[in-house]
Amino acid sequence: MKKSLIPLLLFVALGAFLFIGLFRDPRYVPSPLIGKPAPEFSLPSLQDASYPVASKELKGQPWVLNVWGTWCAGCRQEHDVLLAIAQQRAVPIVGLNWKDDNAAAQQWLRDLGNPYSVVAEDREGQVAIDWGVYGAPETFLIGSDGTVLYKHIAPMTMEVWNTEFLPRIESSRATAGSKS
Repeated sequence: MKKSLIPLLLFVALGAFLFIGLFRDPRYVPSPLIGKPAPEFSLPSLQDASYPVASKELKGQPWVLNVWGTWCAGCRQEHDVLLAIAQQRAVPIVGLNWKDDNAAAQQWLRDLGNPYSVVAEDREGQVAIDWGVYGAPETFLIGSDGTVLYKHIAPMTMEVWNTEFLPRIESSRATAGSKS
């Protein structure tokens, strides 16, 4: 009798997990990096391969890392939003050009405009793996103390920027200011 209940209990448990999943935001995938130090990297610059882009150079201020590629439809969708955000000059936006062709990426930025303070080329995708990237576009907010404050998966929108990023940027600045 007890052996016959095991499949029934497994079925009920699986059903409960699936039911709960119906009410979750599919764009929200929790990152194990939130609240932890951002993975450090040093990669060639897309604009000048002899000039490295090093994350340690950005410590002491909040900054954004945007993972993108010319092959990514969502990256094209968010590009105008990133240009508008860059004009605000709230924080440096670092581009991580992920598994892309350098010439195509450079042409993309010439044609569409460049919202990035600097662009690192991650041709092999190792840095993206270190950051836990699932796919492009993904955008990370790193605080003044070098910790990952937020991760957004999907094309950036002004609503997400204004409600999720800007308050965290101000909080990061306030915290950094109170420590000095």
